Amino acid sequence: MASKGAGVSFSRKSYRLTSDAEKSKVTGIVQEKLLNDYLHCIFSSRDHTPTTATNRKSLNFQNLPEHLDQLLHVDIEDEESQGQIEGRLGPSTVVLDHTGGFEGLLLVNDDLLGVIGHSNFGTIRSTTCVYKGKWVYEVLISSQGLMQIGWCTINCRFNQEEGVGDTHNSYAYDGNRVRKWNVTTTNYGKAWAAGDIVSCLIDLDDGTLSFCLNGVSLGTAFENLSRGLGMAYFPAISLSFKESVAFNFGSRPLRYPVTGYRPLQDPPRADLVRAQKLLGCFQAVLGVELDPVEGRLVEKESSQWQLQGQPTVLLTLAHIFHHFAPLLRKVYVVEAVLMSFLLGIMEVGTPAQAQSVVRQVLDLLWLFMEDYEVQDCLKQLMMSLLRLYRFSPIVPDLGLQIHYLRLTIAILRHEKSRKFLLSNVLFDVLQSVVFFYIKSPLRVEEAGLQELIPTTWWPHRSSREGRESKEVKDETAEERLRRRAYERGCQRLKKRIEVVEELQVQILKLLLNNKDENGGEASRYIFLTKFRKFLQENASGRGNMPMLCPPEYMVCFLHRLISALRYYWDEYKASNPSASFSEEAYIPPQVFYNGKVDYFDLQRLGGLLSHLRKTLKDDLASKANILIDPLELQAATMDDLDEDEEPASAAAAAQRPMQALAMGGALPLPRPGWLSSPTLGRANRFLSTAAVSLMTPRRPLSTSEKVKVRTLSAEQRTREDIEGSHWNEGLLLGRPPEEPEQPLTENSLLEVLDGAVIMYNLSVHQQLGKMVGVSDDVNEYAMALRDTEDKLRRCPKWRKDILAELTKSQKVFSEKLDHLSRRLAWVHATVYSQEKMLDIYWLLRVCLRTIEHGDRTGSLFAFMPEFYLSVAINSYSALKNYFGPVHSMEELPGYEETLTRLAAILAKHFADTRIVGTDIRDSLMQALASYVCYPHSLRAVERIPEEQRIAMVRSLLAPYEQRPWAQTNWILVRLWRGCGFGYRYTRLPHLLKTKPEDANLPSLQKPCPSTLLQQHMADLLRQGPDVAPSFLNSVLNQLNWAFSEFIGMIQEIQQAAERLERNFVDSRQLKVCATCFDLSVSLLRVLEMTITLVPEIFLDWARPTSEMLLQRLAQLLNQVLNRVTAERNLFDRVVSLRLPGLESVDHYPILVAVTGILVQLLVHGPASGKERATSVLLADPCFQLRSICYLLGQPEPSAPGTALPAPDRKHFSLQSYTDYISVEELAQVEQMLAHLTSASAQAAAASLPTSEEDLCPICYAHPISAVFQPCGHKSCKACINQHLMNNKDCFFCKATIESVEDWDKAANASATSSTT
Repeated sequence: MASKGAGVSFSRKSYRLTSDAEKSKVTGIVQEKLLNDYLHCIFSSRDHTPTTATNRKSLNFQNLPEHLDQLLHVDIEDEESQGQIEGRLGPSTVVLDHTGGFEGLLLVNDDLLGVIGHSNFGTIRSTTCVYKGKWVYEVLISSQGLMQIGWCTINCRFNQEEGVGDTHNSYAYDGNRVRKWNVTTTNYGKAWAAGDIVSCLIDLDDGTLSFCLNGVSLGTAFENLSRGLGMAYFPAISLSFKESVAFNFGSRPLRYPVTGYRPLQDPPRADLVRAQKLLGCFQAVLGVELDPVEGRLVEKESSQWQLQGQPTVLLTLAHIFHHFAPLLRKVYVVEAVLMSFLLGIMEVGTPAQAQSVVRQVLDLLWLFMEDYEVQDCLKQLMMSLLRLYRFSPIVPDLGLQIHYLRLTIAILRHEKSRKFLLSNVLFDVLQSVVFFYIKSPLRVEEAGLQELIPTTWWPHRSSREGRESKEVKDETAEERLRRRAYERGCQRLKKRIEVVEELQVQILKLLLNNKDENGGEASRYIFLTKFRKFLQENASGRGNMPMLCPPEYMVCFLHRLISALRYYWDEYKASNPSASFSEEAYIPPQVFYNGKVDYFDLQRLGGLLSHLRKTLKDDLASKANILIDPLELQAATMDDLDEDEEPASAAAAAQRPMQALAMGGALPLPRPGWLSSPTLGRANRFLSTAAVSLMTPRRPLSTSEKVKVRTLSAEQRTREDIEGSHWNEGLLLGRPPEEPEQPLTENSLLEVLDGAVIMYNLSVHQQLGKMVGVSDDVNEYAMALRDTEDKLRRCPKWRKDILAELTKSQKVFSEKLDHLSRRLAWVHATVYSQEKMLDIYWLLRVCLRTIEHGDRTGSLFAFMPEFYLSVAINSYSALKNYFGPVHSMEELPGYEETLTRLAAILAKHFADTRIVGTDIRDSLMQALASYVCYPHSLRAVERIPEEQRIAMVRSLLAPYEQRPWAQTNWILVRLWRGCGFGYRYTRLPHLLKTKPEDANLPSLQKPCPSTLLQQHMADLLRQGPDVAPSFLNSVLNQLNWAFSEFIGMIQEIQQAAERLERNFVDSRQLKVCATCFDLSVSLLRVLEMTITLVPEIFLDWARPTSEMLLQRLAQLLNQVLNRVTAERNLFDRVVSLRLPGLESVDHYPILVAVTGILVQLLVHGPASGKERATSVLLADPCFQLRSICYLLGQPEPSAPGTALPAPDRKHFSLQSYTDYISVEELAQVEQMLAHLTSASAQAAAASLPTSEEDLCPICYAHPISAVFQPCGHKSCKACINQHLMNNKDCFFCKATIESVEDWDKAANASATSSTT
């Protein structure tokens, strides 16, 4: 097969010139003497002294093959030495025994050298064993979890609980627990980390076994190994679920060879000798140039060598590659010979010169080797580079990583090689994302961080919620000097890491190049196809497990991708002024519904894609001029019918789109059986994975013309399908009228940006939160160190024993903090630097703009994938919580504007009917609840347009029964915190009274009430006759439920605590109990806010529902007071148990909330309102004056004949909490108590006895005062009014109540007598 390169066509199979006649036909061959000198210079034996020109044999192209055969001859002993060797049994090619030598479920790679645990504790051994001599093999640690690596005999029996090292004659090293195992276990070695290499050495001459970690010996692990007849040892490993390693028995050069030990698999020595000789010849060609004019050889630097098409040089290279090409397909030769040669090139001259030489070498490989040969060679080369990069030790200057990345860049700069690697290797064979990862050193001393950061420092404990709640603590002069020295060390580290990051960005810039269309598709479009597949595998989790990307890799990949993406985005803007800058980037909404981009099974805001295409097809046609191909809709419908497995009627088919909506949200429809089919997603996947392609028209489309689209698989997309053509908008097909006509940038970059958002949603956010653990560890150890130092200062000098222990603890904490502070510097440089923060901030702003543009499309907004809203919420949370205290979100450009835009999105969409997914609706609600907790974000909510604020509050006031109400209630409560009675605390007061020094007590955010939003709430409650009654009725219903559930649970807890046998209360039950209590308190606070803002809702009886609402409120308040204030009652006993999980349950939170309501009704209200509230409160049969007395610490009067309470018993009193309750508030409580005492005495004197038959048959508390029409049954007004809020049927006969009339017994009796 002919290959082409440098403008010369040449076939490797026809290079021989066998006669002078043929030679005469060839032009350009240099004269005989010069040719002889040239060939001797190239092919001289480098093992012997060169012969003189007089006695050496003349060389030409006729006898060169014979000379080469002699030069490459290897002794037979060397060839046969690769067979069986004494001391080893088994195949010469050593792999893992996947046929019989394993226990448990394991995933073994195609090369039979990599393994992943897929069960509890799987074990596998190799195919070859040793019984004599010194042997070594290496294990590349890909994950740092639970594994035991070592040796075992064939008689060892393992199971899912016992692995290598847990039986006799098996020995293992466990770097996860830092122990060695042989039936028993002891401490040994160092902790390993992902990216480390463990060398396993066995000396069967001395009977010892040892291990090395990254080439450093860990010492002898075991001695006196069993040897003799029948004793042979296999390499073996046991590993837990999802842990992974790769073995190197000698198929590749050992990374850390040990003198005196040989690998289990012998290297191909003969091939290595030949390859080294051929490489020497090749290097000679690059170092010599022919000068036919002068008739001499000119030595030149290889960086200056150029392939100029000289036949002499071409024929010479052809002879070399005739022998070299087959060798370059072998893994060992590529890594030991070619890799070393290329790395050597990178060390000589400038980077530009080195890249030039590498490019020429690759040109020659493609020219003189068959395509399959050079492809195998490049595949092995990149695999070797990836292993070298991933498993290189961390050194202070990151020199090894920089070296390997520079060679990777040089290879990828070669266009043909880059396209082949992109198409077939980087995403298909390799986990190429590793190239963008900088691993974190687990052992800072080995990484040299002690020299780089000699002075350590750690910040004082700060709030996770940013600087708005951080307490500033004065630094001493010594602390300031330490901090500055530490920051200088961190800057030195950061600059070295930035060198690596810049090289990684260069790799992505090469992969995103779209100008290299010579001879095929540009690199960017190959990358897009592979990138989308990569995202799909990681999104669905159905991909090959080894190919799934770890979260720590995804974080680094995202940041490098954003850098490369913004570079190309702004580069396009520079040449196209009408385009936008990357700072204004967003994803146009048509990308979400025109089908050009594959979103796999990711959920849309409006539910399933197939459902949206059916229900919104008319909107697609009218707003976007898109017609979905009827064949697709028919195929989807047929798919649904297949899943149903039942014949569906036309009516059922018509209802199905509405039922499909239940997949994304809670609709009041029964879940049909067809929705439970395990293959439900098939129709959705069919429609979503097919890219919609425009049938290119021959004329421009008018605005009213509809475009019929057909499906096209993502792999078949071309550049035209993405970027578009003259009348084809590509990815931007179906532009809605709200979008500008001018494109933002190249369409392909839009797809890359969309992929970056998906990456953040998949695992980046979770990893950012996980890495904060290092900072948390620093805070914990710093606190422990400060406590220890404080104890040292307070410890008496004569207690030498205590001083010694405290000093020892101080040293341990200091050493741990030194280690963690240096590791924290690494984490801040690689994960939480200012540049990384700006990347996440840019992604947040991209999502905000995308959501805003999508919202303008009306109903088509439902096509947007849910993850855009999730990323907007989560990225803001990460910026606020994870990047402090070093960097603050307040320092970001456009911070206030961004907060306001996010506030507007949360306020509008938390109750958006276009969003049906339960999870995303909950996320929006929780995000809004968090948003109103902090002053900066709450002010942002207040800055959004007034109509949006009012709409948000109106949604919050909707009846609770129609939606999840707990989150809504939290939002309203947070708008009130700081305004209520005794509601200004940041930590629960009762806990501070019992544990004043406990720094780990739960902390609440500092109150920041919003008077503006409170005013909106008041205005809305005053509007319309139904808003306030429906809202308050739902609040009262939920309060009744929450408090009743709480009382029921504490009864169960009390019963469990009183049993004689030892028992434990379920922690989940305690958590639910505490949650019900907190809900009750929050609902009471919402009622307090409502009464404070709009008291007339309860006190203005001109309103038809006011009396009923006041009666219900009084009833619930009396129930709460009676349950909580009775001494030695259920509530009191459970609180005194102080159970873990019930810390928030106490008298104070709930009693001050009830007190706040009563004070507003009985003290602050108008005179007429006070009288009404007092009469209703006293009229309730549950009212007890002693409950009000309890608030001020007055004990319950003892009943006659009962023992007096213990004189030392402490009573609850609001007067004990003067730090949280003001003097004015206490005076108001005293005023309220005096008023109720007087009113109750007057009511008792004026009350008349009521016969039992005149009492309401429902509550038996109030006299009958209402009659139902038409059935005539009777009850009190309170009961019937409360009942009619939720039901229209009669209590007794279930007849529909048409009206309720007043009932007066005396009037009705006189009317009856007059009639008779």
